[in-house]
Amino acid sequence: MTPTPHTRVCDEPAVDLVPVVPGLHMLRFPIGQAYVWQDPDGPDHRDGGGRPDGHGGAEARYGSDGSDGAAGRGGSLTLVDAGWAGAEDAVVRALHAIGGPGARLRRVVLTHCHRDHVGAAEALAERFGAEVLAHRLDAPVVRGEAPVPEPDLLDWELPLYEHGLTTPEAPPTRVDRELEDGDVLDFGGGAHVVHTPGHTPGSVALHLPRHGVLLTGDTVASVAGVTLGVFHVDRAAAVESMRRLSRLSPLRAVCCGHGEPLTADAATALRTAAEAARA
Repeated sequence: MTPTPHTRVCDEPAVDLVPVVPGLHMLRFPIGQAYVWQDPDGPDHRDGGGRPDGHGGAEARYGSDGSDGAAGRGGSLTLVDAGWAGAEDAVVRALHAIGGPGARLRRVVLTHCHRDHVGAAEALAERFGAEVLAHRLDAPVVRGEAPVPEPDLLDWELPLYEHGLTTPEAPPTRVDRELEDGDVLDFGGGAHVVHTPGHTPGSVALHLPRHGVLLTGDTVASVAGVTLGVFHVDRAAAVESMRRLSRLSPLRAVCCGHGEPLTADAATALRTAAEAARA
């Protein structure tokens, strides 16, 4: 199933707000995307609201007129990756569309140090007083203390890489907390940090087992089917990381850094792609 965009929140740069599963939205940028997880206020926030299993149904989150049913409810928001530098106003409008004017951005979790993922993190953290989190190995790059690691590009990746560099460069961004493999973050009923070296040394994925949601960063792509991502500093390590992700359970939604979220047969699609991936 391919989610359908329901709100265009900004024209420059274009940012589409796309519902994925209850509690999760995608922010689609011209290159790349970010994700927003919403934990409503109240005693049921660990389960994502709605029914006790966390699946409140589309009508619990989106109004029958296509508007966002969460508007006005507030709640705690987690942003996974931050899109483009200069897009913070568009992201703020998207956050308000999801959670209403009372929504609070509590944290920005960066899956890795590339510009299309870090971009607006510093500006958003300043605006909301949010915490910025990144893996220990990528944190110096995010802070501007170390250069972005150079990928080992295949010939066919070269024009794609050049196109990716048209994304605005991310400014030096503070990192308030350095992550390690196995850390559990306080959103989505417990978001498990999975270190996925290969794309960058400090790439991470986030697994929300209570909801069966996996946010892969750029280790996996879903642009033309499910494949290993591109622009890896260590392709063999990235393949092993992809295979590790495919063994996680449950997997009901797989959300990549590039391409459409997988919400039908996601576990099978990821497992098949991981088995076929080659360094």
